[in-house]
Amino acid sequence: MSFPFDTPPAEAESIEVAPGIHWLRMPLPMKLDHVNVYALEDGDGWCIIDTGFYSKRSQAIWEKIVETVLGNKPITKVVITHHHGDHVGMAGWLQSEHGAELIATRTSWLFARMLTLDDQQTPPPETIAFYQSADMDPQMIEQRRNEKPFNYADIVYPMPLGFRRIQEGDSLTIGTRTFDVRIGNGHAPEHATLWSRDDNIVIAGDQILPGISPNLGVYATEPDADPVSGWLEACETFADIATEDHFVLPGHKLPFTGLPARMRQLIDNHHHALDRLLTHLETPATASQCFLPLFKRKIGDGEYGLALVESIAHLNHLHQQGKITRTRNDAGAWVYQAA
Repeated sequence: MSFPFDTPPAEAESIEVAPGIHWLRMPLPMKLDHVNVYALEDGDGWCIIDTGFYSKRSQAIWEKIVETVLGNKPITKVVITHHHGDHVGMAGWLQSEHGAELIATRTSWLFARMLTLDDQQTPPPETIAFYQSADMDPQMIEQRRNEKPFNYADIVYPMPLGFRRIQEGDSLTIGTRTFDVRIGNGHAPEHATLWSRDDNIVIAGDQILPGISPNLGVYATEPDADPVSGWLEACETFADIATEDHFVLPGHKLPFTGLPARMRQLIDNHHHALDRLLTHLETPATASQCFLPLFKRKIGDGEYGLALVESIAHLNHLHQQGKITRTRNDAGAWVYQAA
């Protein structure tokens, strides 16, 4: 793998990484402190791909971007690769303030629209039961039981009705390029990636990241989901079409080349993690007791939530393959063991 640009753009500034494609970054208030955004010249206007969280700061940054980077030319399209808030947060604002057309997979739009309307003051009983089934620390459960949960609507601008659907096999013309739409899964359902027919550009969102593996999580909304299967299937599909000259524009970290090697790394990393987990489960364990074999390091409080949902994802995968069994203990937690 190689990284043609070793320094990311400064706030509200851009780097032209390919003719007519500008790389920008929006800040995130977390350990992964940024999300990549791409502005593509689109005739007399611009197409924006992914948008960052919604906040007053993000709005001010976007207003500056429109004036400087975009030269006050119209934003004609907004493409969201998937429904996560750091990618869709400002999409509604760009629609409302700039009249942009929203382009997304149906699942991404439905999830985003649904989650903006799901504003909770305390966690619902299903979420508490989900935490208990994963053997979350009881003190942590009690703390979460009595506090306002993270709400998607807190970081996503209200989304107007209406979007244009893209799906597997579609093509999307942006400026002088035609992109083939290829769908991934695992990190987010029906995650769109765009592969240019005219040059070597791949706009990957979070489906293909350098340096880190996208989180594969299971939540109370679908507690028996198996995102690992969708993830590995998508990785194998993309590995078959990856070439050395593909230039990947990811949702986080730096743009890179060397896609075949990265796809093999991503696939192998999860297979190795599953092997370590299966060995670990020769002794019965709950989801919260599986962090070390999965991540090979100590998990802190700030990472605990993402680690827990990823642990459940890998356990669900092994369980649905018939490689492990599970039974409830007296506290209501699932206890897993190698079959």
